[in-house]
Amino acid sequence: MMRFLFKVGSYALLAMMLFGCASKVEYGDAQAVETVNAHFGSTDLQQIAAKMVDSMLTTPSIIVMTAHKKPVLVVDVVRNKTLEHIDTESVTDTIVNKLLRSGKFNFGQKAGAEHLIYGNLSSITKSNNKTEDVYYKFTLKMQNISTGLLEWQEEKEIRKQVNRTFFGL
Repeated sequence: MMRFLFKVGSYALLAMMLFGCASKVEYGDAQAVETVNAHFGSTDLQQIAAKMVDSMLTTPSIIVMTAHKKPVLVVDVVRNKTLEHIDTESVTDTIVNKLLRSGKFNFGQKAGAEHLIYGNLSSITKSNNKTEDVYYKFTLKMQNISTGLLEWQEEKEIRKQVNRTFFGL
């Protein structure tokens, strides 16, 4: 009887190892809200890019600046001041893509640029036994290279909370 139970248990363990860990990969909607965890994700990137571009294109001084010509912009690296590894270049690429599609700006080398875009991404993380709270702040600025004047600035704040439950409690 023990030998039989050992064989059945061994086969059950083998079956769980082979089939219990199988993964299924599917395509999802790239624009859908993702809430897997509190870390920076695709939804955060999309929200930041939309807020920055909408703000820039609707600011009165930028509307005047782009009324009769396409200013040449250069984008500096956005500094990641968080403790996470976040690809801030991807965030700025999305912003540049949206600004290019607006037809209001040109992007060039530093030698020919009239304005510099730069910024920071920072975060504050707090947690206890039940909750993790992550606050992100993305700041983007546009500075006139020849005068040094700050011509535009915007911030996007994001807060994420994860509430842990233990066995339904």
